[in-house]
Amino acid sequence: MKTLVPVLGDQLTMTLTSLRDADPAETVVLMMEVGDETTYVRHHKQKIAFILSAMRHHAAALQNAGWTVDYVRLDDPANSGSFTGEIARAVQRHAPDRIVVTEAGEWRVVAMIDGWQTLFGIPVEIRGDDRFVCDHAEFEAWAKDRKQLTMEFFYRVMRRKTGLLMDGKDPVGGRWNFDKENRKPAKADLFMPHPHVFKPDVTTREVLALVAEHFADHPGTLDGFGYAVTAAQAEKQAAYFLDQALPRFGDYEDAMLTGERYLWHSILSPYINAGLLDPLDLCRRAVAEYEAGRAPLNSVEGYVRQIIGWREYMRGIYWREGPDYVSRNFLDHHRQLPGWYWTGDTDMHCLKEAIGQTIATAHAHHIQRLMVTGNFALLIGADPAEVHRWYLEVYIDAYEWVELPNTLGMSQFGDGGLLGSKPYISSGAYIDRMSDYCGHCRYDVRKRVGENACPYNALYWDFLHRHRDKLGDNMRLRMPYSTWDKQSAQSRNETLGQAETFLQALDASGPAGY
Repeated sequence: MKTLVPVLGDQLTMTLTSLRDADPAETVVLMMEVGDETTYVRHHKQKIAFILSAMRHHAAALQNAGWTVDYVRLDDPANSGSFTGEIARAVQRHAPDRIVVTEAGEWRVVAMIDGWQTLFGIPVEIRGDDRFVCDHAEFEAWAKDRKQLTMEFFYRVMRRKTGLLMDGKDPVGGRWNFDKENRKPAKADLFMPHPHVFKPDVTTREVLALVAEHFADHPGTLDGFGYAVTAAQAEKQAAYFLDQALPRFGDYEDAMLTGERYLWHSILSPYINAGLLDPLDLCRRAVAEYEAGRAPLNSVEGYVRQIIGWREYMRGIYWREGPDYVSRNFLDHHRQLPGWYWTGDTDMHCLKEAIGQTIATAHAHHIQRLMVTGNFALLIGADPAEVHRWYLEVYIDAYEWVELPNTLGMSQFGDGGLLGSKPYISSGAYIDRMSDYCGHCRYDVRKRVGENACPYNALYWDFLHRHRDKLGDNMRLRMPYSTWDKQSAQSRNETLGQAETFLQALDASGPAGY
C-alpha cells in the first residue's frame, strides 16, 4: 500500500507518529515550503530562514535514513503556495493509496487536513502527536467542570504523570514550586554563558538569499543569523545550556540587563517547538543535573515547570477554547500598536532594549515579553488581536498554539481571567527592580507626573481607573485599588492627565501601517 506522509515545518522529528510504522519502500514523505505559511502573518526574516533551513536539513536526514522525500521548494515555479495545493500535486505525482499525517499544531491547518479525504477521494489517517506529555482528551478530562483553570494544579498532575522531581507521591524538596527563589536581579558577569552561534552552511546560505529576496518587507534582519538548523546542532546547544547555564538559570530567569540578550536562558524553545529536540528528554536531563549535584533545585524545577507546566498548559488551553479564542477582548481594547514596535525606535530604554533585540535576533526572553512589551501594550489599551499578531510575527519560537494563549490570555487578559487570575501589569518599579534598564533611560522611574516621568507609572494607575468596573472586585487587585483610593483627588487627576497626554502623543506618532 503506497502511503503519502506530509511532514510539516514544526514536525522535524525522526520518530514522528506518522512515520513510526511506515515501510520506507512504500512511503513517500512530502515536505512543502509554501507561500501561505510564510505570509499569513509577516514573520520575522530569521524565523522564516530558521524554519526553511531546518526543513531542508531534516529532509536530507530523512533521505540518509532511507526515506523517499518529495521536497517542494518555495521558489519552485510549479509551487501552488498552499498545503492543500501541494497535496493535490503530490497525489497526482505518486498516486498514493492513503495519506497518513501527524496532527497539526494549529486550527487553520487542521481545517485544511480535515478536508483532504473528501477532496482527494483517498483515506486520510490523522495520528496524535506524542511529542507532548498531555494529549487533548487528557487535558479536557482535567479541565472539565473546573470553575477556574489554574496552571499550578495542572503542573502537579504532569509532575506525577512523568515522575519528574518526585519522591514517591511528594515533590522533591517538599514544595511543588520554587518560583519565589527565582526573582533575583542580575549584574553584569564576565562569565555569563552565551549560546552557540552556528555558521551558516551552503544550505542555510541559500535559504538566507531566498528570504532576503522574497521577504524584504518583513520585520527583522538576517544579519548575524546563527541559529541551529539541525538536530545535532540543537543538541549541542542543549548540552551547553545544561552544563553552563542551568545552574544559575533559576536565580536569574526574570532578570534583564542592558546589552545582554540571553543571560542564563536556554534559547532552546525554537528547536523544541520545531521538533529538533525532545522536551521530555530535556527535562529528564535537567533533573539528572540536579541529582548529580551540578544544578540547584530551584533552577531545575523552574526549567521543568516551563516545559511540562506552561508549555503543555498553553497547548491545552489553545485546543480546548477553539478557533474563536483569538477574537476575545474582555477589556474592549482597540488601540493600535505604535509603529516603533517594529523598529525599537523609542526613548523608553526598556522597550528599546526588548524590541531592539527582537528585531535583531527574533528572540527575547519571557520577562521581556510579558513585563516590558506585553505590559506596555496592555497599559495603553492595545487591541489584543493585534498584539497577538505582533508576537506571532516577530519571535522565532512563536507558533499559534503556544503564542496565542500566552499573549491574548496571559499577557493581555483578553479572555477575562480564564488563563490568569489577574492582569500582568506593573508600574516602572518592577522593571527597575528586575533590570538595569531604568538607569539608562531618559525617563525617571521615580516620577509619576512631569515631563520626564516614566510612562509606565501613570499608565498603570490609569489602567486600573479605566477598568474598575471589570477589575474592581478582583481579590488580587484589592491592594492597588486601595492605594489609589487613598490618594487625593488632585493627585489622581494629575496622574490621569499625565496618562492621557502620553496616549494622545502616542496616537499622534502613528501605528505601523502594516
